[in-house]
Amino acid sequence: MRRTLLAAALLASTAANAQTFRWANDGDVNSMDPYARQETFLLSFMANVYEPLVRRNRELKVEPALAARWEQTAPTVWRFHLRDNVRFSDGTPFTADDVVFSIIRARSQGSNVAGTLASIKEARKVDDRTVDIETHVPNPIFLEEITGIGMMSRAWAERNNATRSADLTTREENFATRNAMGTGPFLLVSREPDRRTVLAPNPGWWDRPEHNLQRVEFNVIANDATRIAALISGEVDMVYTVPPQDTDRLARTPNLRVLQQAELRTIFLGFDQMRPELLKSDVRGRNPFQDLRVRQAVNLAIDRPAIVRSVMRGQARATTVMNGPGVNGFVEAEDRVTAANPDQARRLLAEAGFPNGFGVTLDCPNDRYVNDEAICTAVVSMLARIGIRVTLNAQPRARYFAEILGPRYQTSFYMLGWTPNTYDAQNTFFNIMATRQADRGLFNVGGWSNARFDELTTQMAVETDPARRTDMIAEATRIHLEQVGHVPLHQQTVVWAARTNVQLVQQADNWFPLRYVRIAN
Repeated sequence: MRRTLLAAALLASTAANAQTFRWANDGDVNSMDPYARQETFLLSFMANVYEPLVRRNRELKVEPALAARWEQTAPTVWRFHLRDNVRFSDGTPFTADDVVFSIIRARSQGSNVAGTLASIKEARKVDDRTVDIETHVPNPIFLEEITGIGMMSRAWAERNNATRSADLTTREENFATRNAMGTGPFLLVSREPDRRTVLAPNPGWWDRPEHNLQRVEFNVIANDATRIAALISGEVDMVYTVPPQDTDRLARTPNLRVLQQAELRTIFLGFDQMRPELLKSDVRGRNPFQDLRVRQAVNLAIDRPAIVRSVMRGQARATTVMNGPGVNGFVEAEDRVTAANPDQARRLLAEAGFPNGFGVTLDCPNDRYVNDEAICTAVVSMLARIGIRVTLNAQPRARYFAEILGPRYQTSFYMLGWTPNTYDAQNTFFNIMATRQADRGLFNVGGWSNARFDELTTQMAVETDPARRTDMIAEATRIHLEQVGHVPLHQQTVVWAARTNVQLVQQADNWFPLRYVRIAN
């Protein structure tokens, strides 16, 4: 009775101070399916509706969520004991059947998050409240890997013919693309793609609400000036993507505040190194990017400090490695940013047989990363100095990802960003840099491949000795640097802006958990 009275009092207090929270971003979520894309913004947004077995708290530490506790019954078996009395927002109970179904669905055709679960061999129901998940080999970072995998209702998916994820790379849709039903702190009220998505609190959520929101309106405002004007005028309460050029002005604006910190994401360029002839180039009969000297020339031509200074307005950290500070395995000694050297780049191109350069298309998003199109525009100019004639193809994220991440990887030269959701270097190695094979290398768009690198990536996934694992990561980092597998540019800074009466938690992985948002009267 005391617990019931306390819960009622808490709900009454929260309701008395309930608020509408309106926020904006330059691009949309693209799908309500939590497995549709391995992208921070989509995963973060849908985590408000679909919850994982274990989640991250304010300090990014792993804590219980739908699993109340867990243990390892064997080196490769994790036993999860599900939280009692958890229900989906339609009132149906959350059970082990839903966990097994969700893991199968997340690893099946159409899902874009299968690589995250590549270490899983099988998920087995022990009883309604207990699940065993077996991995192929011991996995020391397994809990970190599953923090972004939300659980779905098997019955809901079967009832609505959504038992597999619709493949966004082919622009496929099913019921789960525009609808959602989970156990999380919020439920989906309405969905208008590329315009507005509305959420409301889940009255049956199992956890204690820290937010005081009664309605959440997410608005897509693609134009930077319009988005910032909406914040200043009070039309929205928070902006998720603040253009660097507006940061100082917003910081000086009454009743607004700017929140910023270093992000774990690395922005980089990649090359098609698989095809014998590039899809989007004026070179016939060969692929320039298969020549190490050409990749070295591109790397030497890029003036990273200039991009940070002029394009990012200082809100980034120039880098030459794919994992930055804050990621376990960051190799500071290898991260040596030197001045651009166009003269040496031109000599390398000439040695490779391209004394007059060549033409190629650079594919780039224009609403995904901070100043993404402006970064690509700067790269076009820098490469022009060494004779590489770049045509910029900048597109909204939905079309961009469908093109470069589709079954045939329709690109020759591209920009991408990656945040390792485990905060560990192996995640980047496995997903972005390892040779494409089954679930491995799903985002290795250009197909860079090195046998020793692959061997190290596999070994470090099961190595439990910290010193040996650190050595493996350092060796793999050096191999990638020497071979110029990609061209890292910078780690961007997370910059949000909000009204001063809005309390929220900004995290280094750029996730935005609405369960922490409160609005003062």
